Amino acid sequence: MTYTALAVTAGAGAMVAAALPAGAASGGGAAKSRTVDVQMLSFNDFHGTLEPPQGSSGNVSERQADGTTKAIPAGGVEYLATSLREARKGHEYSVTAAAGDMIGGSPMLSGLFHDEPSIEALNKLDLDVTSVGNHEFDEGRAELRRMAYGGCHPVDGCFEYGKEFTGSEFPFLAANVTDEKTKRPMMSPTFIWKKGDVKIGFIGVTLEGTPDVVTAEGVKGLKFGDEVETINKYAAELNKQGVKSIVALIHEGGLPASGAYNYDCDVPGAGAGISGAIVDIAKNVDPKVDALVTGHTHQAYACNIPDPAGNPRMVTSAASYGRLFTDTTLTYDRQTKDIVRTAVSAPKPVNKVVTRDQPKAPDMTELITRWNALAAPVASRPMGFISADIPGRGWEAPEKPLGDLIADAQLEALAPADKGGAQLAIMNPGGIRADLAYKAAGSEGDGVVTYGESYTVQPFTNMMNIVDLTGAQLITALQQQVSGPVNGASPKILQVSKGFAYTLDLTKTGADRIVVDSVKLNGAAIDPAKTYRVAMNEFLAGGGDGFTVLKEHKHKLVGASDLDCFNAYLGKSTAASPIAPPAADRITVVK
Repeated sequence: MTYTALAVTAGAGAMVAAALPAGAASGGGAAKSRTVDVQMLSFNDFHGTLEPPQGSSGNVSERQADGTTKAIPAGGVEYLATSLREARKGHEYSVTAAAGDMIGGSPMLSGLFHDEPSIEALNKLDLDVTSVGNHEFDEGRAELRRMAYGGCHPVDGCFEYGKEFTGSEFPFLAANVTDEKTKRPMMSPTFIWKKGDVKIGFIGVTLEGTPDVVTAEGVKGLKFGDEVETINKYAAELNKQGVKSIVALIHEGGLPASGAYNYDCDVPGAGAGISGAIVDIAKNVDPKVDALVTGHTHQAYACNIPDPAGNPRMVTSAASYGRLFTDTTLTYDRQTKDIVRTAVSAPKPVNKVVTRDQPKAPDMTELITRWNALAAPVASRPMGFISADIPGRGWEAPEKPLGDLIADAQLEALAPADKGGAQLAIMNPGGIRADLAYKAAGSEGDGVVTYGESYTVQPFTNMMNIVDLTGAQLITALQQQVSGPVNGASPKILQVSKGFAYTLDLTKTGADRIVVDSVKLNGAAIDPAKTYRVAMNEFLAGGGDGFTVLKEHKHKLVGASDLDCFNAYLGKSTAASPIAPPAADRITVVK
């Protein structure tokens, strides 16, 4: 990191030579200038979203001059490709990087084919490098390596006649993911981007808590190290290799004070407008690292969080699903081989909207059309009917109507004695990947829910577990929603089936937010000493999302998949008797 007081103009990162030697400015002339502006385009949490995302997940919030916000439709890889290609025009030096979760939790068009379509699309986007995220491990390390190096799926084979999947043309970086036996990184830890005499090193890490948010099978045999320690280690190694310009790609993020993509999180002070895990990470990552591209929280921000030496350093995130991308100018000093971070206002990274009022990229349209044709026999099959939008992913309240519907579907499927005898069902909110839209894109708006739509809502195909839990353990699970190292700062509120109710008191803190005597099943108070049969997916039963008490279950029965339960429930509806959005009145919230 070079920290030099330079005067900077407002346009395109052009610099006035205020503190550099004569002839060092990045302006014209025949002689090679000392500094050169490198454009870095970045995004994160793409999740295989090739087609424009549906419902609230397909909008970004824009802050207006009068303080109000406006929803702007955004996303879709046809538009993302156009946006990135337009942004690169006029930039001799441009690198494109991502911060994980490129695949996993994907809509049916990508997920049905184990995300091969998304890798193909990311290759066409000219992505140069990405870190891994937690969702890259959804199908385990062998499948992640197949995504990188190619080959047909070991079970489903090749999806297109005469074609073998070739893998990614960009590296997946996993510096803090090591094999428990060999102690070696399972994927490359670093990547050096080169153009001419310009070199920029990238270090990629995922969140240390990945085992808490992925099924145990997906991370079996792997160890996830501390993000800061890992980045600092490899920053020193890159420096030894002569690479002084370094960017960290971190699949961990923050929570800005506003959900608007254009919110200025540097007001009133450096980093004051953002909280969450990334703040402590940014404050402790070595000053050798010049910029942090982050993800995981699906938020949009471009914040200044000073490094340990007190110098300004930008930390960015571009929301999710390809709705935004970040445009950052890195000023590279050819003499020091480092990025110049200035004392005055350099061009600040900007999150830009991937709008849908621009031309579609023809090659992406061809890709989507081709894969849709392969998916059509399955995707278009009707599953059921709804009477209106049923929001889930983008719903701000703790209890989500679609979460209630999914929990009800699981309870109904697994309540029969021969199916497990479930008395209630609980569902993790992160497993709800989209809204159910009454009028899907391109449809006639008749409320039909197709297999493609239900798959997009529940893409993981987690097997359902029906287990014994005591009333005391159930209450502890509710308390773990709002306490502990995983959920304390960012509560993950379980969605519950009909008949189960309790009060969430947000005026209190930690576990006290759960009003214990309000926890009831079918009107009767939960008895701490009594045993209850509870249905949940295998992710929760393994203690996922920090619900460690759920691992203490007994008498487990493995049932149908979550998607099968959901589709069976939808299948009982008709055009004359569609499913209405649940009232979302099971959790009473006190503010």
